[in-house]
Amino acid sequence: MAHYDFQMPITEQQARQLRVNDTVSLNGTLYGIRDATQIHMFDHGRKTRFDMRGHAVIHTAPNVKWVGETEAAPSGYDSICIGTTTSARMERFTRPLMEQYGVRIIIGKGGLFAASQKAFANLGGVYLAVVGGAAALETTWIEQIEEVDLDDLNPESLWKFRVKNFGPLLVSMDAHGGNLYTDVNTAARDKRAEVLAALGVKS
Repeated sequence: MAHYDFQMPITEQQARQLRVNDTVSLNGTLYGIRDATQIHMFDHGRKTRFDMRGHAVIHTAPNVKWVGETEAAPSGYDSICIGTTTSARMERFTRPLMEQYGVRIIIGKGGLFAASQKAFANLGGVYLAVVGGAAALETTWIEQIEEVDLDDLNPESLWKFRVKNFGPLLVSMDAHGGNLYTDVNTAARDKRAEVLAALGVKS
C-alpha cells in the first residue's frame, strides 16, 4: 500500500500506477456530477464548457446557498454540506466520461460494476471510495465553489470545486482488475462457509 498526493489533473500513467488499497489525496480542481447531469450530457447531448481531461469527478448533489458573486464566492455559491452519493446508479456513464471527457478518477460510495472495471483497464482510470456519513468532513476539504455549469439542473449541476488535501480516499477499483468490493465479498463468503462447516451446517 502507498499514499499519493496528486495535483490535478493527472496523466494516464499516474492513474495506472494506483493499486487497490492505496490511498490518494487530491489538490486543485475536483468536479461534482450526478445522475441528472450525466443524463443530460450523454442522453440529451448537452455539452459542458469545462475541460475535465485528467481530472476526477465526485458523485454528489451538494447542499449549497446562493450568496451572490464575490471574490470569495466567484460562482455565487457557498458550501453548506457537500457529501457523496451511491455510485451504482451511474455505472453506464463511466466509459463515456472517460472516452469523451478524459476523466481519470471517479469518486463515490459503494463501488461500480464490470463495465466500469473494463473501462478503467482499457482507458486508465480508478475508482476512489469515500466512507459513508463523512459529508461534514468532506466539506472541510473544499476551499471554494469556483464555477458551475448546467445550473438549470441545480443541485445536480456540474460543479467545479477547488480542493485541498481532499482525502485520503481509498483506491477500491484499479486499472489492473483489482476490486476491493469483490475481494471483500469473496472473503466474507469464504468465512461464512468456514463457520457453517465448523458448526456442522450444510450450506
